[in-house]
Amino acid sequence: MKIEVDDLVMRYGATTALDRLSLNLEGGKIYGLLGRNGSGKTTLLSVLAAFRRPTGGRVRIDGQPVFENARLTERISLIRDGGATVELGSAQEAVGFAEWLRPGFDGRYARSLMALFGLDPKKSVSGMSKGQRAALGVVMGLASRAPLTMFDEAYLGMDAPSRYAFYDALLSDYLANPRTIILSTHHIEEVASLFEEVVIIDKGRLVVHEESTRLLSRGTAVTGPAAQVEAFTTGLTVLNSRRLGPTTAATIYGDLDEARLAQAAAAGLELGPIPMQDLFVHLTGERR
Repeated sequence: MKIEVDDLVMRYGATTALDRLSLNLEGGKIYGLLGRNGSGKTTLLSVLAAFRRPTGGRVRIDGQPVFENARLTERISLIRDGGATVELGSAQEAVGFAEWLRPGFDGRYARSLMALFGLDPKKSVSGMSKGQRAALGVVMGLASRAPLTMFDEAYLGMDAPSRYAFYDALLSDYLANPRTIILSTHHIEEVASLFEEVVIIDKGRLVVHEESTRLLSRGTAVTGPAAQVEAFTTGLTVLNSRRLGPTTAATIYGDLDEARLAQAAAAGLELGPIPMQDLFVHLTGERR
């Protein structure tokens, strides 16, 4: 599903959650949606899933308006951080309800995932722990096979082995059944390798939308004698700089051409990559 967002505005009273946000996402990719708390991630996903009517702007999925469009929304799945969105009866009854509700839902796959996460099919959903509910939500999202599948911190509460099992299952099923997947997460380093493209928003506005590899290539750690580092970084975008005695470590954002690389080598500076999580922190900091 192709997503087109134009000048999207979402207000809650005096609070502006999304501020003229424009974004185009091609179909058939895994996107990472990153942002600090209160950045507007959950609001954006809620609008894409037609849970909320925008205050202003336009949202189209596959060329169609999404709000109050039943034919479209039955092909969209949003699993939020509360875990499973259906609380009637047991886990197996929730799966049965999803099979009835969603045309593409794969009940057999859902049951295999419940076994993978150690979920008791007969256990009441309301009686599950937070981690179990999160795992059931993940099951419902993956098994929905929805052309647009979104996870909004859906795995909060799951322990590390369960989260990694989810990442493996997501990638495996995505390769077997391609679709558009959006992952909103704070566990950036755990899932960064899954992202084909990264979207970063802050205070309701778009900061970055770029291919994951391209974004990572723009961040460079520069380490060396303070004077040489200062000379090298002059004219560049410096996200962060720390000095320890005669040595300075600076993080820069931007492309380095051959001349810059040669300058670094001549000055004896060490250049290295920085993790996506560090790049995200710098790009959304107050001094960005």
